[in-house]
Amino acid sequence: MAKKAVATLQKGAGKGHAKVIKMVKSEKSGAYTFVEEIVPNDDVKEFFKK
Repeated sequence: MAKKAVATLQKGAGKGHAKVIKMVKSEKSGAYTFVEEIVPNDDVKEFFKK
């Protein structure tokens, strides 16, 4: 499924967007989870600041 999402970003207006993945540690269990989002290229740095 990830391959499909990346492939659709390569065409047309999708070039202005990026799929970003951030690893977040859960305070409750201490386990790590992954947060995936498709954001405009200009907002990538802001996504990682959150």
